[in-house]
Amino acid sequence: MKQTKLWTLAALLGVSIASSTGASCSNVDNNTVVATADTTALHQWQAGAVVSQSAVDAFGGLDRCFAAEPIPDQVWQRMQGKTYKENPYIGRDDLRHIRALHWDYDEQIHVGEMVVNKQIADVVARILRQLYDAKYPIQRMLLPDVYDADDETQMRDNNSSSFCYRAIAGTTKLSKHARGLAIDINTLYNPYYKDRADGSRYIQPATAAKYCDRTWNFPYKIDHEDLCFRLFTEAGFEWGGDWTSCKDFQHFELIE
Repeated sequence: MKQTKLWTLAALLGVSIASSTGASCSNVDNNTVVATADTTALHQWQAGAVVSQSAVDAFGGLDRCFAAEPIPDQVWQRMQGKTYKENPYIGRDDLRHIRALHWDYDEQIHVGEMVVNKQIADVVARILRQLYDAKYPIQRMLLPDVYDADDETQMRDNNSSSFCYRAIAGTTKLSKHARGLAIDINTLYNPYYKDRADGSRYIQPATAAKYCDRTWNFPYKIDHEDLCFRLFTEAGFEWGGDWTSCKDFQHFELIE
């Protein structure tokens, strides 16, 4: 009778109980909360965030984390007056937003993004996936808009990026970055420099003078043995480290 009343009360409350005389087949504690991976940084694509492998899996896997797509509205708004300025040469439809993940020496998975020309978008997304698969270290992959499109500032922060409507350093000539056809990787450790006729050297970023010497080994260094060099040059890009009038070790641009 006591047990009958107990079952009746349980039914009214909408809960279930195990019979004191019956054996339970379940080992699950009904009060246990199963932890789920936090995928917020991936759903909102928060470049610069660190995510776990379980979050990547819960988001839908690596294939979903590497993609080239039309520029989302919120990204386009961030670009206005910074990396994008009104001009007669390139517009929103000419550009693509790349989602990518990357590793760094901290052995963690980082969220990254780039804006590139649609002509190279799929190729660049594929190369970034290959670099990720090889655990190639890239410290940062943020849009230059985070730095108000100031190239010196983003390079000092070792940021890797592509599109920015600007001139070639030290000139008034438009860079291939202005069309999204050039990629800069690990910029602090792979600087641009040009030796002037007066014997002085123009270096960008200005804090990277010691990395102009390529005879010693240091982190993030790009050279002819580097995987990044091999993947980009095999895909039809030229490397600024091979130039003779100046050196731009961070720089890969499409050969046209």
